[in-house]
Amino acid sequence: MKLSQFISSIDSIKEFTIQLPNGTFVPPHFHVTEMGLLTKNFIDCGNVVRDEKVITFQVWFAGDLEHRLTAEKVHKIIHASEKLFQSADLELEVEYQDAQTIGKFGIEFQNGIFQLTPKQTTCLAQDHCGIPADKMEPKVGGWKPKESSCCSPDSGCC
Repeated sequence: MKLSQFISSIDSIKEFTIQLPNGTFVPPHFHVTEMGLLTKNFIDCGNVVRDEKVITFQVWFAGDLEHRLTAEKVHKIIHASEKLFQSADLELEVEYQDAQTIGKFGIEFQNGIFQLTPKQTTCLAQDHCGIPADKMEPKVGGWKPKESSCCSPDSGCC
């Protein structure tokens, strides 16, 4: 979702609700603790220099159960941040405290609810990295280390 779509969506709601990918909701007393422009300059594994820019905002909640963000408050946060964006209509990325670390999510708007969407890593230079196309899809958690080898720790070989 781009910033302009986010602003349009905020204008259409009475209550700012965010749903996580697992179907649960961010507690309604959340804060938007920061909003900014994230610029990433890097070289991929194919030796191509790349530049990415996204608008990021961080969602956080504490024990102040009465806190509620209104569309007007969100507009004030966006307006205060506009000098960073320089009128760029970039994609939004949401940071939210996952189970053990900060999660980065995309965001969509459906049926009056903002939904955080999972983000995935990928190889950006698939034609250079030497992995066959049929093996590019990661099998997260589907691999196992070899049972043992002669040089495994405590194997008795050394």
